[in-house]
Amino acid sequence: MINRPRRLRTNPAMRGMVSENRVEARHLVLPAFVADGIDEARPISSMPGQFQHTLDGIKKLANECAEAGLAGIMLFGVPKPEDKDANGTKALAPDGILNRAIREVRDEVGDGLLVMTDVCLDEFTDHGHCGVLNPDGVVNNDLTVLLYAEMARIHAECGAHIVAPSGMMDGQVLAIREALDDADHDDVAIMAYGAKYASAFYGPFREAVGSSLQGDRKTYQQDPANAREALREVFADVEQGADIVMVKPALPYLDILRQVADAVDIPVAAYNVSGEYSMVEAAAANGWLDRERTIDESLLAIRRAGADITLSYWALEWAQRQAR
Repeated sequence: MINRPRRLRTNPAMRGMVSENRVEARHLVLPAFVADGIDEARPISSMPGQFQHTLDGIKKLANECAEAGLAGIMLFGVPKPEDKDANGTKALAPDGILNRAIREVRDEVGDGLLVMTDVCLDEFTDHGHCGVLNPDGVVNNDLTVLLYAEMARIHAECGAHIVAPSGMMDGQVLAIREALDDADHDDVAIMAYGAKYASAFYGPFREAVGSSLQGDRKTYQQDPANAREALREVFADVEQGADIVMVKPALPYLDILRQVADAVDIPVAAYNVSGEYSMVEAAAANGWLDRERTIDESLLAIRRAGADITLSYWALEWAQRQAR
């Protein structure tokens, strides 16, 4: 035999030399939850090892992310249940938990860590949908987009480096870009959830944000059966001014991630979502797989499929382990 591929696998140095892809801390972002009205971190039962943090706790966590060399932290706010209403009013309030957290985290880390924010109303509405509802219970796209634009402007004023509209409303990126530019926040970047699917893999996240969701989000999130539609959504976001586009979830949609990475000339992100995290944690807890190897392989698969940036609940742990 002339061709023996195993020659390039004979030892760690050889394998390292020819390795085609590598995950680094600078590629990773930690999604994190900050809750109003709690005095200590509250465990998320469906996501072992993850917590709803206090304001002091989220600042400490952000410092740890910076020290570990992560790219950023993605902030999700969890209001008190009694503060939710049909319009998600607390999302825009100066004393809303997310806006307070953005200010405090940015003051804490400066430019040493990118402060990224979720621009969506679902955590703040009493019905759990990502926007304002019409009388028939359907999300009003255009009214919701106006609220997203205002929410993004407020996040920018609070210190966000990157705003990330996740509601999958038509025209949301353009409205946000115009609102940011009009308010002299033209240096704030938009990471658009370009291809976000109506997925069962978000289940544990609903607990993490105290979701009040009634029904489902199939009228605005994408059909898992569709691939061409994802590219149409992504191209629209790019045309409207997105600086980064995201695919969510990551592992069940690696084919979509690869297509998006091949099709656009801006950075591509992928969200390693709660269900992906919890499946691995549950299997590892039962001794069914090697936890650390599975985490490594999952992050590498996302990178190999084309992600420049990966949002993962393992980000900080992974980076700290690599530094040891």
